[in-house]
Amino acid sequence: MTVNFENLHRTLLDRSAVIGVIGMGYVGLPLGVAIARNAFKTIGFDVDPAKPLRLNDGKSYVGSVSSEELGALVQKGRFTATSDLKRLGECDVIVICVPTPLTRHRQPDLSYIESTARDIAQCLRLGQLVVLESTTYPGTTREILQPILEKTGLVAGRDFFLGFSPEREDPGNQSFETVTIPKIVAGAGTEASVLVQEFYGAVVKKIVPVSSPDVAEAVKITENVFRAVNIALVNELKMIFAAMGIDIWEVIEAAKTKPFGYMPFYPGPGLGGHCIPIDPFYLTWKSREFDLTTRFIELAGEINVAMPNYVVDMLARALEGRHGKSLKNAHIVMLGLAYKKNVPDFRESPSFKLMELLTARGARVDFHDPHADVVPPTREHPEFTGQRSVALTPDLLKSCDAVLISTDHDAVDYALVAQHARLVIDTRNVMARNGLSGGNIVKA
Repeated sequence: MTVNFENLHRTLLDRSAVIGVIGMGYVGLPLGVAIARNAFKTIGFDVDPAKPLRLNDGKSYVGSVSSEELGALVQKGRFTATSDLKRLGECDVIVICVPTPLTRHRQPDLSYIESTARDIAQCLRLGQLVVLESTTYPGTTREILQPILEKTGLVAGRDFFLGFSPEREDPGNQSFETVTIPKIVAGAGTEASVLVQEFYGAVVKKIVPVSSPDVAEAVKITENVFRAVNIALVNELKMIFAAMGIDIWEVIEAAKTKPFGYMPFYPGPGLGGHCIPIDPFYLTWKSREFDLTTRFIELAGEINVAMPNYVVDMLARALEGRHGKSLKNAHIVMLGLAYKKNVPDFRESPSFKLMELLTARGARVDFHDPHADVVPPTREHPEFTGQRSVALTPDLLKSCDAVLISTDHDAVDYALVAQHARLVIDTRNVMARNGLSGGNIVKA
């Protein structure tokens, strides 16, 4: 074992190692708090200077992290946040939790990883462990991150150590948290593997070691491709069964009573979140390097991407058929802006695409979301930035032409909607789940 390994190994065991987490979002902040909770001094890095100010004041903006716990860790000196990336040199372990979006042409955008790697390289020193958590295609750690860091003259596996451990956060899921979700871990080489396992083993309840960062990257891609493909399947079944007059939701409820050979997935107005709409395309892009096509994955992507158009067409037909009105100049109230229920998370939300399509067809769109007062800045839909959530009142419901349920937040009075709205387009089956029915409700 090398001296660099022995030194880091010792500081991980006695908890004297300083841990840096880059990216204080839905992944990085819960991870940073979990690390600090386990007696490591933790520094959270974010290029947005407003975030460190809030965090150092003990104020959390992520639902899975309470301000009370954060404040206590800050007061104890266990957790601090900064936008000064020069402090990366203080850290013995650096964990990268930055976005990996797609370009407009659905190609991987690794610019956040690359720029972060260059920032780390400015401070890289002997004996540091650098772990990437951002979801990406197999080979990214080895082909992108490692060469940038080794431009310093330091060599991975000898002078510093490299690993990959994919994030598995599920915002809004009350059954799991960062420390209770089994953690896939991998290091680039024997010593790095030992160090990565020691580090995460001190933070989470269960680690799952795999043989290489490439395998760990493939694990996360596989998980999300699995979900994307199965959601596409039920979305396609929804359209087929709707044409036959069959309720897909009733079918799923009955099918899931089978105790083997079936796992329920549910349709919706489109895919949202930071993983499922994006990650399959990372694998599709990488596969071309090996002259392979991913027809199954690409077909699933096409189906899921088309769902907002299907929903808008259903709304237009229902509006015309029931009230003799076109979408042009219609007033639509959309319930739910976030990509999933009960969270203020808008990343890749299909609600924005629905708003875009409705607006393009001449409709006026308001939205109500109990978790969002105002539309935040987004990369793809800056035209909606600043639009405010409207109050859900009987007068609003009576005056609008249709209510479109995009996200089924629990904190919505659906009985009020059923009572006063002239037309309800339900993409989540939330009305039926609440025991509400009527001629004004259409499933889409």
